[in-house]
Amino acid sequence: MHTIDQPPRGFEEQLLTDLTAHVSQRAETAGATRSGGRRRLLLPGWRLAGAFGLAVTLTVGGLVVQTTRVGDRTPPTASASEILRLAADAARQQPELTARPDQYVFTETVTTFREEPDSGPYIDSRVRLWQSAGGVAHTQRRLRLESEPNGWSDLEVLRLDDPGDPTKELDVFPTPAYHGNLPADPDELFRYLRDHPVDLHLPEGADEEAVYGSEHMVYTTARSMLDGYVPPRALAALYELLAREPGAVVLSGGVVDAAGRPAVAIRVPGSIGGHTDILFDRDTHVYVGRRMSVVRNGKESLYGAGAVIRLAIVDRPGQQP
Repeated sequence: MHTIDQPPRGFEEQLLTDLTAHVSQRAETAGATRSGGRRRLLLPGWRLAGAFGLAVTLTVGGLVVQTTRVGDRTPPTASASEILRLAADAARQQPELTARPDQYVFTETVTTFREEPDSGPYIDSRVRLWQSAGGVAHTQRRLRLESEPNGWSDLEVLRLDDPGDPTKELDVFPTPAYHGNLPADPDELFRYLRDHPVDLHLPEGADEEAVYGSEHMVYTTARSMLDGYVPPRALAALYELLAREPGAVVLSGGVVDAAGRPAVAIRVPGSIGGHTDILFDRDTHVYVGRRMSVVRNGKESLYGAGAVIRLAIVDRPGQQP
């Protein structure tokens, strides 16, 4: 059974107080968000979450998602590896989707986010992404604030941000969002991901050998694929591979995802400046999203939340299933 290092005394009480206040005052927060106008639709954090992939940015210090609630840390009833193997069993039962390189992986996500990692109100939104299945086009996105049900933004092209200069964009296409060529055996998948790591687009001067040579790089690459689509048998192998990752632990208690669904949270290692959890439905063990907390001066606090509610293959950006 894994154990979790205890946070500073009083952390959970304060965090639950903050989160309860957010949930109970969501309408008030939405009203304040509305007064900010369309400017909030272009927050740098949303570009990061939409274009770069959640797990990838965390490895190099980006801060992305966290749920709207965290429970106590009583001893978990199952280990992270057990939960991930249940997720593998669930993956094998899913219908398989196929995609051509010219098609798109469509996802709709319920999100909660803050402009600053550890301060300010939460912004509640829905995000629709169209990611190139074959990595032959830029990601496109529409989003709206939850306070504006009819306020969907225009379709926007997202380009990868230059990690060395936040004012610039990289002139490259993202990684393919449809992962149809992955091995369905965990050992073969490990070797494949070791030889084909996700491109982190590290800033100039970064120690690429240290980053890409890290024991966690295979697992970082595996988690990045959850932002696209992995066929059932390969997805099962991916979860079985993630079940081997050292340092992953289950957080027990009353966890929900950003859409309010009961979930199981697995905290994974490798984040800088905070903690990353991947979430599975409590009953079906299907992957539902991620969450992210940040640590400042020894205090852990919520940053944001992301919960996937729809996923499909479509022919063009803007098209819905």
